[in-house]
Amino acid sequence: MRAPAKHIRLVVSDIDGTLVPKSKTLSPATLEAARKLRAAGIALCLVSSRAPRGMEMFLGPLGIDTPRAGLNGGLVTAPDGTILSQLSLEPSAVSAALDMLDVHKVDAWLFRGHDWLVHNPGAAYVAREQAVVQTAPTVVSDFGAFHADVGKIMGSSTDYALLERMEIEIGAMLDGSASVHRSSDYYLDITHPDANKGYAAQELARSLGVDMSEVACIGDMSNDIPMLKVAGLAVAMGNGPDAVKEHAHFVTATNEQDGWALAMEQLILPRAPTA
Repeated sequence: MRAPAKHIRLVVSDIDGTLVPKSKTLSPATLEAARKLRAAGIALCLVSSRAPRGMEMFLGPLGIDTPRAGLNGGLVTAPDGTILSQLSLEPSAVSAALDMLDVHKVDAWLFRGHDWLVHNPGAAYVAREQAVVQTAPTVVSDFGAFHADVGKIMGSSTDYALLERMEIEIGAMLDGSASVHRSSDYYLDITHPDANKGYAAQELARSLGVDMSEVACIGDMSNDIPMLKVAGLAVAMGNGPDAVKEHAHFVTATNEQDGWALAMEQLILPRAPTA
């Protein structure tokens, strides 16, 4: 790997499994580390498979006034929610992916702009997701009329092995037409081929006038690999799989052990422009 950056002006961070533990709350150590980043002149941007609305509860506590990227980079918005850039799947790719998920009995959700569409509100993870992102879905009887302007399809299942297989099979089927990655054991994200966290990190850096050589990226899942690849400093969470850690300069502690805060304290703050 290239040598890690000597100076960092921007941190691009994943949320679930990285910034927050399973409780989805910000720990005191994380809040303090974010405060120190601000004091040191290091900007912080969030990027997630979540829709941007699902990140809003973190902006105030973290003191974030920077753009953020949702849907794995497919939707970049200003802090007030204004859409700055949007990448959508081709309707044919949406149709093919939905057919595959339906055949394998994987529950599918659609994300279009700020809208979250479901057709089975009683499916395994809908209530959980609604509680996590503090946003209610729109229930539709059929997805047939909504194949245009889709930023992300999310497949959810309690069968983790099945989703791992779907990641490979749908990825092969839509090669060149979509980016297909699991954002957790139970979620599979299907987005525009350019809508990945590497693209998101570069868009966020560009909007803030920061060169990628001075950007640190931190994440835990396979959908974080694209941004780890383009980062000046790449950090993987200790709870991430080995395939993710292989793309990082450093591995920090797990998200249940304040790994994010430790990474900021030990790896990022010593590289602040004023350090």
